[in-house]
Amino acid sequence: MSRSVITGTGACIPERILENKDFEQNRFYDEKGRPLTDNTELIIEKFRKITGISERRYVPEGINTSDIAAEAGNQALINSGIDPETLDQIVVAHNFGDVTHGSLQSQNVPTLASRVKHILGIARPECIAYDVLVGCPGWVHSLIQSHAWFKAGMAKKVLLIGAETLSRVLDFSDRDSMIFGDGAGACVLEYKDSPDDGPGILGTCAQTHSQNEFDFIDMGRPYKGADNSSSYFMKMKGRKVYEYALKHVPSAMKLCLDQAGVDIGNISKILIHQANEKMDEEIVSRLYALYGIEQSPPGIMPMSIQWLGNSSVATIPTLYHLILKGQMPEHAFRPNDIIVFASVGAGMNINAVCYRV
Repeated sequence: MSRSVITGTGACIPERILENKDFEQNRFYDEKGRPLTDNTELIIEKFRKITGISERRYVPEGINTSDIAAEAGNQALINSGIDPETLDQIVVAHNFGDVTHGSLQSQNVPTLASRVKHILGIARPECIAYDVLVGCPGWVHSLIQSHAWFKAGMAKKVLLIGAETLSRVLDFSDRDSMIFGDGAGACVLEYKDSPDDGPGILGTCAQTHSQNEFDFIDMGRPYKGADNSSSYFMKMKGRKVYEYALKHVPSAMKLCLDQAGVDIGNISKILIHQANEKMDEEIVSRLYALYGIEQSPPGIMPMSIQWLGNSSVATIPTLYHLILKGQMPEHAFRPNDIIVFASVGAGMNINAVCYRV
């Protein structure tokens, strides 16, 4: 039978590292423009204990989202061994397009996917290039969407990229700015023959909650000097996002597994969006609790947030690539391992994919 199979991966991890101590000269404010009373060192240490983040990566001034997207995509193409001119689609998941250094203007025309196709030098007109914008779950959504294209008989080979340069849209008077980083991850997905126990997508789930939840992550004015600013930056209602994720993500993941007909005991790894270490740990714990299991298995949830931060759509494909290429020695995939990709983000959107390696 034919399945949607990942045949190549790539990632672009910027070289510029910002450690937590690099924020010690910042002055943080609350949403009403009042300076936070704790000293900055204490704020940063509390932040580390909650999020797990010690450092993050930023792109250099002359590099844009489309550049790192193309780098990750090129790696995936080389890794897959396919001829780029046989691609049916190039899909780039992101949130802000290209934002050049020193500007807050989001450039989404042409699409990032068209820019990537241009950078990669792919000429075939039948290779459709388009973007996906569904918040942090964008790359997982592109997996689901391409899986549907395959089943409809409208594509057989796609390049899926998640890329973001969040450092360009952050309000550094907001302590939440320390969460985010830049990066890109990619894969080649092919629709190909696979045995019954072979690799491929086994099940999917996607949800959008946009009633009271739609503005939990949105754009807002800077916390410092908001009255005098016409600029908008990415903002997050952290507590509401946390509570929302704990309430809805575990059940969505269970729905994905149930639809795939996969028992929770057969899951080898859960690759969850690297948003917040404590939140991710609790999500996985609650998933197992839905099955009456008190504790999740040790080592079930690889984490890269400690040194990469939250790079939005790039976290899951980057994490998958790092493990697959042996760059996280404490984790590995074995043939026929069943894993889960799961993400949550602005919208509010949730999705999950059950995949056999």
